[in-house]
Amino acid sequence: MKATALITGASTGIGKELAKIHAARGGDLIIVARSKDKLEALKTELEGQYGVQVKVIAKDLTQLTAAQELYDEVKHAGIEIEYLINNAGFGGLGQFQEQELALQINMINLNVTTLTALTRLVLPDMVARDRGRIMNVSSTASFMPGPLQAVYFATKAFVTFLSNAISEELHASKVTVTNLMPGATETEFGARSGMDKTEMFKTAVSSSGVAQDGYDGMLKGKLDVISGLTFSQKVMMAMLPFMPKKMILSQMRKMQTV
Repeated sequence: MKATALITGASTGIGKELAKIHAARGGDLIIVARSKDKLEALKTELEGQYGVQVKVIAKDLTQLTAAQELYDEVKHAGIEIEYLINNAGFGGLGQFQEQELALQINMINLNVTTLTALTRLVLPDMVARDRGRIMNVSSTASFMPGPLQAVYFATKAFVTFLSNAISEELHASKVTVTNLMPGATETEFGARSGMDKTEMFKTAVSSSGVAQDGYDGMLKGKLDVISGLTFSQKVMMAMLPFMPKKMILSQMRKMQTV
């Protein structure tokens, strides 16, 4: 396989669009998600349209052993990962004490633990050959606490800080780590989490545009890529450091109230 990208959460949304972008550039793919049917359909589409090789791995990445199993399968197949795109993630709307604990733990396992483990497993190979790019999909949620999505916002803050720190550690290397921070995006995430009914998602942008911004930023080795914000949202983000935290919390709670 040539210039292979491993993309998690590739069956829908931003991950699927990223797979299409990479295939259109002639790159091979390893696409990972739980839904084997959707992955197989995407494989057929991309191989037929672009003549690339696509390997499907159906796996539940909320499981603590998933990252090691995934890495081992790729190594056993003799595939070198040129691009690692940690896109898989999910959220959930509701009061912290009322949300199902198992859902919250799975959210942390997927958004934080699997992303961290997969990055840690793949990175030494990239450093050894002094070549490779990693993109972790965080969120503009990582800029602030998120009442009614407390765990989700916290996991994305972790992703942003982890990605930025590793990027600096690699300052003398040709390996780069890019942190993609989308705003509200039109994906299945909105419907599954209930966010599509909130004020925040009234201005949701297309996943294809966000994916293109992220992919382009990754190729350029950018530290952070912010995508999908309206002008008023950009103004709000710029003002965050100067706003009282209680005001931010109150505003976020209102924006996420159904």
